[in-house]
Amino acid sequence: MMLARTLIAASLLLATPALAQGDTPHIETKTGRHALIVDGAPFLILGGQVNNSSNYAAPLAKAWPVLDRIGANTVEAPIAWEQLEPREGKFDFSFVQTLLDEARQHNKRIVLLWFGAWKNTGLAYTPDWVKLDNRRFPRMKTKDGRDHGVLSPHGAATLAADKRAFLALMTYIRDHDAQNTVILVQPENEVGSYKNPRDYSPAAQKLFDGPVPAALTRALRKPDGNWATVFGEAADRAFNTWHTARYVEALASAGKAIKPLPMYVNAALGDPFGKPDPQALSSGGPQGDVIDIWKAAAPSIDFAAPDIYDRASRNVFKHLDLYTRPDNALMVPEIGNAAEYARYFWAALGRGAIGFAPFGMDDTGYFNYPLGAKRFDDATLNAFAAKYRVMASAPWAKIAFDHPVWGAAKPDDGAPVSAIMGDWRITASFGQWQFGQRDWFPQADLPAWAAEATGGAVVAQVSANEFLFTGDHVRLNFAAKEGSAPGGMIVKVEEGHFDKGAWVMDRVWNGDQTDYGLNLIDQPVWIKVTMGRYR
Repeated sequence: MMLARTLIAASLLLATPALAQGDTPHIETKTGRHALIVDGAPFLILGGQVNNSSNYAAPLAKAWPVLDRIGANTVEAPIAWEQLEPREGKFDFSFVQTLLDEARQHNKRIVLLWFGAWKNTGLAYTPDWVKLDNRRFPRMKTKDGRDHGVLSPHGAATLAADKRAFLALMTYIRDHDAQNTVILVQPENEVGSYKNPRDYSPAAQKLFDGPVPAALTRALRKPDGNWATVFGEAADRAFNTWHTARYVEALASAGKAIKPLPMYVNAALGDPFGKPDPQALSSGGPQGDVIDIWKAAAPSIDFAAPDIYDRASRNVFKHLDLYTRPDNALMVPEIGNAAEYARYFWAALGRGAIGFAPFGMDDTGYFNYPLGAKRFDDATLNAFAAKYRVMASAPWAKIAFDHPVWGAAKPDDGAPVSAIMGDWRITASFGQWQFGQRDWFPQADLPAWAAEATGGAVVAQVSANEFLFTGDHVRLNFAAKEGSAPGGMIVKVEEGHFDKGAWVMDRVWNGDQTDYGLNLIDQPVWIKVTMGRYR
């Protein structure tokens, strides 16, 4: 047992070889798991995204107290084309430098969001000289020949101007951020178009009538042909997805040539179960069912990511599953900032997520309810803060990169959720007190959280019989899986902390703390569970 304990402690040390301080952040993948490497070690983004127009010095100042309050280690902040290049060829990097300086002062990393030709599909963050010149920077055309309010991905001048500005930004980051405060870049934001599946201009129609690029048919293992014959009723959306992704690839590949920071694209989502309606969702964006098109068209993009503003747990879990792939690191770069969304943090980490960031985390007075919170109060902020702080106390990114993980969030129906890890079944249940079973005390009040959308846990299997977990408002039961050898039982339950990556036991749980499952309520702590079999 002593040898096993030594091996477990050693496995949790931050043992990744130290790289040079200037080593550029990047994504690493092994055995189907992914890690964002920052300063030579796996890094978990505990993020917060500021509101869209908080990309100026005065509103940015109102973000830091909120980000500090929730324990975020990363800010996601936009740089708008209109502020970077207000006059063509004249660049203003003053806010970029303000963002770098203040992030360093607050000990935060930066995920840089480029609001260029697309921001939530629209062109609102482009400079005036782009908005007002429809000949040079053409909008998409509808079937009946009208202008649509989205820039066409086929506009060569649009791409050239957007790319020039983006490369100016990447050059500034290269020259002014040797310490890698910026760890990730999002070129464009929620690309695609609503209520118009593709550009129907004559130039676009000619491309649509032509052959599907061989790189795409090979990647999808489809026969050659034009878009209509290869994709049928999905042709319009497939066509727009390919060309939008190729546009973003032009920015990403050129930007990485300047500084090879990892880059991702984010998706405005639709119904993950229903048949996609290209009129009703952001056609061209990287939704879960078209990730393969994006992979073929934009190889410089490291991963696609879901922006989650759907409160239904069934849909959230499905979206997370669609983006959890051996070839795609899961990250949740935007999620609603209402308290009920916080429980999905556990579900995301349990799928190996490299980061998580609620949207609108500043005190500028803007709230996007009903997508997010109506206002910030202690309960809302604590829902995120308690989770961030317990995860910040552990080398979770390395643990999850090296070991199998599983996580559960309370589903809308409150039903228990379980998983098999090795020879053991782990079950998460919700809405219970810490003592006893609910049916023992039918007259007792249910806890307040039994009716709330809160609760979850994340578990790492660090050896065949040892598990680390944390969570809140959850009961975990560990037992032998069905059909396994008899005699399975919990041998020891330890509460502890990490010291330089190594596990340190603070106390042993027993008696009331373990007889009715392992219960965590509003104070997340780290628990190590050792399973075994008696003979």
